[in-house]
Amino acid sequence: MKVRWAALLSVLALGVLAPGTVTAQANPVTPPAAPAPRPPPRSPGFELGQNSPNPFTQTTVIPFTLGDPPACTDGGREYTVTLRIFNVLAQLMAIPVLQTGEFANGNAVVGLALRCGNYIAFWNGYYLNTTQPVPPGVYLYRIEVDGRATARKMVVVR
Repeated sequence: MKVRWAALLSVLALGVLAPGTVTAQANPVTPPAAPAPRPPPRSPGFELGQNSPNPFTQTTVIPFTLGDPPACTDGGREYTVTLRIFNVLAQLMAIPVLQTGEFANGNAVVGLALRCGNYIAFWNGYYLNTTQPVPPGVYLYRIEVDGRATARKMVVVR
C-alpha cells in the first residue's frame, strides 16, 4: 500500500513541475497531394471506350476505336479484334456483337478483321448463347487487338 501512495505522490509532483502547456518540436508535415486522375486506358493502335449506359439494366453498347480516325493513315491495314465480357472471377460471360461497321450484321466480335475506324459493340445482358440474364454486379470487358489487350469495368443493376 505504501508503494502505491509513493507512486501517486511521484506522479503528482511531476505534474506540478511540468510546464502548463506542451509544444511539439517536430517538423510540420504537409499532406501529400491528391493523385491526378488517370486517363482512360489507351494502347497504340486502338482505344476502348466506356460502355453506355453504365450502370445498365438491360442492354449496353461498347465503343472502340482502331487506328487513328478520321485520318486513318494506315487505312488499308486490318486489325484482328476480339471483345469479351468476364465476371470478377474471370469467367467468360458473353461475347458482344458488332453493331456498327462493315460486319454489323450480328457478328460476334471474336477474331474479326476490321479496318481503321470507330466501332460500337452491343451486349444484351445475357449469358453466352442463352436467354438467361446475368446477375447484377461488376463485369469486365476486355478487347484484344493484334495480341495487345486492355479492359474496363461495367456495372449491371436489375
